[in-house]
Amino acid sequence: MTASAVPRDVLRDAAALYADLHAHPELSGAEVRTAGVLAARLERDGCTVTRRVGGHGVVGVLRNGAGPTVMVRAELDALPVRERTGLKYASTVPGVMHACGHDLHTAAAAGAVALLAVARDSWRGTLVVVGQPAEETLSGARAMLDDGLYERFGTPDAVLAQHCAPLPAGSVAHGPGPLMSAGATLDVVVHGQGGHAGTPQFAVDPVVTAAAVVMRLQTVVSRETAPGEPVVLTVGSLHAGDRANVIPSEARMSVSVRAFTDASLTRVTEAVRRIVRAECAASGCDREPEITVTAVSPVLVADPDTALRVRRAHEDAFGAHRVTGWPGSTATEDFPHYAVDGVPVAYWMLGATGARQWRAARAGGEPVPANHTDTFAPDVRTALPTGITALATAARSLLAGPGHRADAPGVSGRRQGAPGTGDNGADAPGASGHREGAPR
Repeated sequence: MTASAVPRDVLRDAAALYADLHAHPELSGAEVRTAGVLAARLERDGCTVTRRVGGHGVVGVLRNGAGPTVMVRAELDALPVRERTGLKYASTVPGVMHACGHDLHTAAAAGAVALLAVARDSWRGTLVVVGQPAEETLSGARAMLDDGLYERFGTPDAVLAQHCAPLPAGSVAHGPGPLMSAGATLDVVVHGQGGHAGTPQFAVDPVVTAAAVVMRLQTVVSRETAPGEPVVLTVGSLHAGDRANVIPSEARMSVSVRAFTDASLTRVTEAVRRIVRAECAASGCDREPEITVTAVSPVLVADPDTALRVRRAHEDAFGAHRVTGWPGSTATEDFPHYAVDGVPVAYWMLGATGARQWRAARAGGEPVPANHTDTFAPDVRTALPTGITALATAARSLLAGPGHRADAPGVSGRRQGAPGTGDNGADAPGASGHREGAPR
């Protein structure tokens, strides 16, 4: 089976969108411009668009006769990271960066819509495209569902999503699951008693207490968890005080917990509560600490039947050599919330690392730049057309009716560059593996 690559005009538009989004990142809950840009693009391609669903969420609906409803989700938000990629289209917002590839996901989703909009004879049903805010805070999916996503736009027959990862660009990876761990985020406030740095005996130093908490928390995994059980506990932020000669009155920290079972997640979360309270008591803190769970997300497990159909569609589109396995990750997503009431979901990883990046990392003895780092730069020449094709092919495999071929031109992409063959497309996002000229 053969199929043509992503059409040049679709790829150029998607590449220009990617570069624009990358240059103008917005943090979780503040995705005003990003949502507007995506909404305009979806409207241009024939979608009926609704804005401000669950905050800055965008929903585009493309109807094409009777048939199933398939939802495709992409995230809108960026991270509080200062970019050091050196890209020509690097972030113009100080301290904010698309360091997790959400710009790539959004551009790929827009490209997939453009493909399906011009290939209506190859599928039947309804395509719903969701631009989700606040994924990084694990709150956006829940907010959109609470705002009536399924009630207002119809409960989908399947929900699809992909996420870029430091895998060879041009490949996609599937796994039987769990694909990603469950996660919880806790915000902690330790209340001490402020004072002068020269007279610590008259104060209760929350910095020392917080430091003791951080160190004690390390034993939750090493001494309270079985060696073979995958559990991660990370203190991602710790803030206290403003000056060297002032003992502050409080310290604040944020804790991330990840596990592959609900029982483990609950156990470790309770251990955090226990340790924080005990260390505060041991330090003589007069006030109880504040411990707030700000976000929780379940384990990500794909529906087996839906995932198998999507994987087979990807193997038909790319060739089996470009579809690899995925062992699961302790990264956490809020995508599992879309599986409410048994809605089938499918999820795969999108390779984002080009050959040049692999070689540079190997030569320098450094790890490949990964998600959430300040040098994360997907190989856009290969990853973007692969992402477009992966989404469009997956959606069509679930939307195609009797008599509709699964290899319609412009949807599958067997002729695109093989994994790892592209250079880092940082400075030329419009060139797919065909080295087309990039929009500037």
